[in-house]
Amino acid sequence: MTPAIKLAEKNRIAHRVHEYEHDPKALSYGAEAAEKMAVAQQQVFKTLVVSLDNAVLLVAVLPVCAMLNMKLLAKAVGAKKAVMADRAVVERSTGYVLGGVSPLGQKKKLKTVIDTSALEFSTIYVSAGRRGLEIELQAEDLIKLTSAITANLCQPSTCAMD
Repeated sequence: MTPAIKLAEKNRIAHRVHEYEHDPKALSYGAEAAEKMAVAQQQVFKTLVVSLDNAVLLVAVLPVCAMLNMKLLAKAVGAKKAVMADRAVVERSTGYVLGGVSPLGQKKKLKTVIDTSALEFSTIYVSAGRRGLEIELQAEDLIKLTSAITANLCQPSTCAMD
C-alpha cells in the first residue's frame, strides 16, 4: 500500500484503486493508464512538479492528454515564472519516482493546483504512487486532501474530448 492510498483511507475518502500491468516501453505513463483502464484521457490526471521563480516547488495536476501552460500556472499562484522541476528534486521531495508521482501522500506536502476540468467528472484518476497503480476519487476530495486551488492550467486545444 502506497502513502497515497494510506492517506485516502486515513481520511475515509471514498476511492477505488486500479492496478494494471505497466509496460516499461510505454511512451506516456498517463496515456497508457487511460488505455489500460479503458477511461478517457481527459479523466486521467498527471502530476507534474514545477519550480517557481523563487525556487519553491509546486504540484500541477492536469489531464494526461493536455500540455501544461506555465504562464497560466505562474499567474494562478502569483509567480512570475514556472519551469519543470529537476527529476532528482521531484523524486527527493515527493518520495515517488517519475511516472508514479501522486498528488497524495508526498514526503513533503507541496502547494497544489488542479486544472478546473477535474470538476467536470464525477470521479477522476490520479497516480496512486507507482507506475501501474491509479486511485479513482472525486475531484473535491482530491482538492480537500491536498489543500489545492483550481485554475485553468492547460494549453488551448490540447485535450479534445473523445
